[in-house]
Amino acid sequence: MSSIRYKVRDRLAEIRLCHAPVNALDIEVLDALIAALRRADADPQVRAILLASDLPGRFCAGLDLKRLLASSPTQIHALLSRLYIQLYDTQFQLSKPSISVVSGAVRGGGMTVAISSDMLVCADTATFGYPEIDVGVLPAIHYAHLPRIVGKHRAFDLLFTGRIFDAGEARDLGLVARVCAEDVLMDRARELAQSLAAKPREVLAMGRRAFVYATDGDYRRNVAAAVEVFCNAAATPQAREGMLAFAEKRAPRWTD
Repeated sequence: MSSIRYKVRDRLAEIRLCHAPVNALDIEVLDALIAALRRADADPQVRAILLASDLPGRFCAGLDLKRLLASSPTQIHALLSRLYIQLYDTQFQLSKPSISVVSGAVRGGGMTVAISSDMLVCADTATFGYPEIDVGVLPAIHYAHLPRIVGKHRAFDLLFTGRIFDAGEARDLGLVARVCAEDVLMDRARELAQSLAAKPREVLAMGRRAFVYATDGDYRRNVAAAVEVFCNAAATPQAREGMLAFAEKRAPRWTD
């Protein structure tokens, strides 16, 4: 079964993650997501893109830690290349706007997927978090862009406590553009996407390109360092213990 569902309706491409049970990310999921985004961009009938989840209560749980635990350094680097570089480059090069539609839980690498879009809209029941440090790895790419969005000290709080925060706080921090009730979330997201789809196509594409260059132009300079930090952390005994503890559903036993 495909981990991505793709549908075009009323000038909108709807891309849905459907990798049960929690939309955990692996190379296959990321390759399918990147291919779907490129397909939408190449389709002249598509004017805007929605990225959502087909799984109730989950947008994306982040990296598949069980598979990460069994991965070689080369495989980890290949995974991060998809998540940090190829996904970003694909979104960066889009000629049409994209919106992440978040319901349920979004964690870790799922945050990377969500904020790769131009806008986030979420249900009032959505929850967010960067729990990587609690399993012995690091949300390294978020060191590059989260401080610009929410400020240095609030970013440090989120990234180093690993705490979960709700939709209201995400909106107050500037991570989320709009919050609405879960039962009308997709309707509101489609209305927003249609308002963008109604803009003059070429002008919108030119404006979006200028916007992403102005706001994300230094992203690529930070990617190599982020990949190295993640790979170095993932190679430590603490990371192995943290991921084992997660897989075994127990508290980690940290050692110095």
